[in-house]
Amino acid sequence: MKSAIVFGATGAVGSALVKELLDNNIEVLVLSRANSQRLDVIPKHPLVTIIDCGLETIEKLENTTGKDYDVFYHFAWAGTTGEARNDMQLQKMNLKYSLDAVRAAKRFGCSTFIGAGSQAEYGRSSEPLTDITIAKPENGYGIAKLCAGYTTRFLAGQLEMRHIWVRILSVYGPNDGAQSMVMSSIEKLKQGIKPKLTKGEQMWDYLYSGDAARAFRLLGERGRDGEIYVLGSGKARPLKEYMEDIRDIAAPKMELDIGAVPYRENQVMYLCADISKLQNDVGFNPETSFRDGIKEILKTLNT
Repeated sequence: MKSAIVFGATGAVGSALVKELLDNNIEVLVLSRANSQRLDVIPKHPLVTIIDCGLETIEKLENTTGKDYDVFYHFAWAGTTGEARNDMQLQKMNLKYSLDAVRAAKRFGCSTFIGAGSQAEYGRSSEPLTDITIAKPENGYGIAKLCAGYTTRFLAGQLEMRHIWVRILSVYGPNDGAQSMVMSSIEKLKQGIKPKLTKGEQMWDYLYSGDAARAFRLLGERGRDGEIYVLGSGKARPLKEYMEDIRDIAAPKMELDIGAVPYRENQVMYLCADISKLQNDVGFNPETSFRDGIKEILKTLNT
């Protein structure tokens, strides 16, 4: 892989992927709205080009670069949090935008399309998640992601492109959304506010964004066509322990209000990836501990 397109490059995974690609001397074309308030997370670099493009305009985006690119990474998605996850009209549009992205990838000469799926495609499970775990999504977001995985694969095949779908579990790191558990907890602790939490009995799998980015690069280079990969650390431990790690690093003297928040309806109590296929196909193994990842976030917040 000598060049790649990243659509949705300002979040935790997308921005980490841009950095990972640049570190490996891979040219990057970023598709992002020109007025995005998060565009400053994209480094100014000779190998980076930014084109103004949003979900609503990807359908009409033409390749005026004079170049062909190798891999198209599709992270862009609307309505990923809160009530928007069950806005079915919005999630239906995300499905359309995903198909538009496949067609755009073809126009830019890409031979491979890699889409970002979600653990929400599975619903609740008590076993490590694999590509053959039965998918029973319980919200509109998960339903739309599941549909997008299959429909983009079908269209990519029609357009003679390779297709890889990556179901991402819980990724954390710099440039993550402020509403995420990790980022919101860090912010409250820094402000001296005691975070109100559930009992934290959920067994959870967290992966640092830099590790996730490396997995995506490796998949772009040698992932297998038509495959679904589950992306996580491959290890789970109680959510309470993660919160204690965050507290110990961000504000050691603060207390956590464990148990102040009830579990929500249909709470996922077990989340863990079986990463054996990633290990076997592309040689991926996580390298960053949760505590080290939190330290990296704090470095970016303090600069």
